[in-house]
Amino acid sequence: MSQRFKKLTGLVAATFTPLTAEGEINLSVIAAYVDYLIEKQNVKSVFVNGTTGEGCSLTVDERKQLAAAWCQHGKGKLEQVIVHVGCMSIKDSQELARHAASIGADGISVISPSYFKPINADALRLFIKEVSASAPDLPMYYYHLPGMTGVALEAADVLNGIEREIPSFQGVKYSGTDLRDLGQCVCYSQSRDWSVLYGVDEQLLGALVLGVHGAVGSTYNYLGHIVNQMLSAFNNGNHTQTRALQFGFMEVITFARTLGFDVSVNKQVMSEVSGLPMGPPRLPLLPCPVSKAQAIAQKIHNFTQGL
Repeated sequence: MSQRFKKLTGLVAATFTPLTAEGEINLSVIAAYVDYLIEKQNVKSVFVNGTTGEGCSLTVDERKQLAAAWCQHGKGKLEQVIVHVGCMSIKDSQELARHAASIGADGISVISPSYFKPINADALRLFIKEVSASAPDLPMYYYHLPGMTGVALEAADVLNGIEREIPSFQGVKYSGTDLRDLGQCVCYSQSRDWSVLYGVDEQLLGALVLGVHGAVGSTYNYLGHIVNQMLSAFNNGNHTQTRALQFGFMEVITFARTLGFDVSVNKQVMSEVSGLPMGPPRLPLLPCPVSKAQAIAQKIHNFTQGL
């Protein structure tokens, strides 16, 4: 019998990692960041140290400091703080999992190793199992991101039977574009009451129709209030409004992509829209020209003002 955990639903902001001009983590921003998400975006759950947060470019100690800061400043304010603990080294992942448990995180997530890749779903499940065993009382979520990891395994195959090996397993952050595989994950998760969270922001509506329980994404840091409107419209059966909001969201992302919408650009857009100093990205990512981010921020402003 699997443990009972609070189900992860709704919008989850994949948080950026604030850095100083010198490239050091800037923990002084986190308290204001928490308040901004809640007050301005109505987003009350976060996914820390993931792709948006440049987690794989940070040291283990930096990741611990960031996770601790989010748990500290989010206590009593945020509903859930999910900490991504995936690393190339299973030992580092286990250390981060133990740390997440010690600081009061609400869950952990693991991406597949991508240098030495798991040869099949059994190997990846075993990796997730060994990490989860270091924090058995925390919900574990598989972070499926084949576009970055190069691991072509289907998420549905990874989920198949995983509850027999990992009692704390609670779902998947699905950041792929294969809606058939996503649908299989939703179908398998239904009877197990797991969460399936979608991670391709501009395609969220397609995932909602398949029955996902929420979404984890970078743009929810500054467009969460709009996407929350879309979720409400969808849940109320107002499909015309839902499509209109999704199409407007798509137009913003399409425009951003013409300017090269990578993590670096996205991070600068967050600074422009929120007023919070996110700072530069960490190498090998290059800083984004401010003019580019300002053009995207203006597009976002026009979209939100037109609603």
